[in-house]
Amino acid sequence: MGDDTMQVLTFDLDGETFALDAGVVREVLDPTAETAVPGAASFVDAVINFRGRIIPLADLRVAFGLERTAANIDSRIVVIEYELDGDPTLIGLRTDKVHEVTEIDPAEMEPAPRVGLRWRGDFIRGLARRAGDLIVVPDLEQIFLTRGGAVGAVIPMATA
Repeated sequence: MGDDTMQVLTFDLDGETFALDAGVVREVLDPTAETAVPGAASFVDAVINFRGRIIPLADLRVAFGLERTAANIDSRIVVIEYELDGDPTLIGLRTDKVHEVTEIDPAEMEPAPRVGLRWRGDFIRGLARRAGDLIVVPDLEQIFLTRGGAVGAVIPMATA
């Protein structure tokens, strides 16, 4: 891997391919029992048990204004460790299907167009092309700031 490429985990949401920096991914899980959190933001409305810790479960479909769907045979939960308010935080992300770890060149990423997308442009860090396919790289920081609700909606690792 060259210095100018970024390793990413690719996954599907509503038929589109998305990518997360592989450095934040801790594990990919099969769907598991969820516990609803009354009064929580709709984007982070449940928690799961991850290796003895209770972690929030976020639904990027909700963040992007897509219809929530039930888990199926391909669904996975991607557990990430992401810094929120200076604290490393474990968060589960629902996905429709996980593909692979691959490389993209950040220098070749394009900003999201201001019109013509079905998602909020400020929720997209960039768009990349790989083998003719379009890959959407979400801006997790902006998504969590805007859709995450109160900071209490996510549980820092230090207190979990």
